[in-house]
Amino acid sequence: MKKYLLFLFGVLFVFNAYGEGVVLSDTSISEDSDVVDEEPFVAPQTTNNYPENRTNNYVSQQIKPAAKTLLSNDTSDPLFLVGDNMFLSDTYIAHVDRKLRVGQFIGYGINNNLALHVNMHYQVDFSGNDEHGFSATEFGGVYRMSHGFNSSHIISDALFGLKAWGSSHVRTPEYADSSYYAGLRFGRQYTGLTLSGTVKSTWVFDDARGLSYLDFIPEAYFRFKYDWRAGLGFDFRKSTNPHLLENQEWLNLKLLRQYGSTQYVGRFDYEFGSGEVQVGADIKILF
Repeated sequence: MKKYLLFLFGVLFVFNAYGEGVVLSDTSISEDSDVVDEEPFVAPQTTNNYPENRTNNYVSQQIKPAAKTLLSNDTSDPLFLVGDNMFLSDTYIAHVDRKLRVGQFIGYGINNNLALHVNMHYQVDFSGNDEHGFSATEFGGVYRMSHGFNSSHIISDALFGLKAWGSSHVRTPEYADSSYYAGLRFGRQYTGLTLSGTVKSTWVFDDARGLSYLDFIPEAYFRFKYDWRAGLGFDFRKSTNPHLLENQEWLNLKLLRQYGSTQYVGRFDYEFGSGEVQVGADIKILF
């Protein structure tokens, strides 16, 4: 009877050890055994798993991948870059100066350093100026020069693109045919905040509207709980030909809600000099 009791207690001890996640030593398995080694159980990496005497640096290094995952699908972040072999679709609508614009943006990540995109919109004019039609099609890209892995954590991008074709009725300087742009974007990402600045120069080679203009765009982007986001930015635009395109100062606001890899964005833009208001919405989906 004692032997059966000892055997029963031994079996219960073994099952209890496995149930609590205890990993048996390799020395307890013979060399000719058919048992396959299994990876030991690893607890989820949260701050509760580490003793208080561990340094904060060690804890921050353990949860850093979670922060990177949070940023990887935040498509409205000013420093967002479409990842390797991924697509970004941005369908947008905007109303400005009695004109309705509906557009589509498609971006594709060539690798983790380079992303290319195509962008165009269709404009309906309600002001009586008969400026209806498709805009010039934009072909552009972003090249990431620095991922922010160094001690400064600064991310920097090179921006480039051109616009071609389009209806002769849609020839505002921003959407003119035969225009080129190049710029630099830099900033820093935190878990709940992104700060960035962009400098972009655009050259318009239209026979009737030849000019160039320079944009300086500082931005702050906030990530709140429950996947709410908000953005605040300014666009200071300096034109070489104010008769065709006036110097402008835009206030850019956006509020959005994220569901997985989909974002629903509401935008409001205001130009201080002319009092022009632009209201729009986006649906962004990352594949």
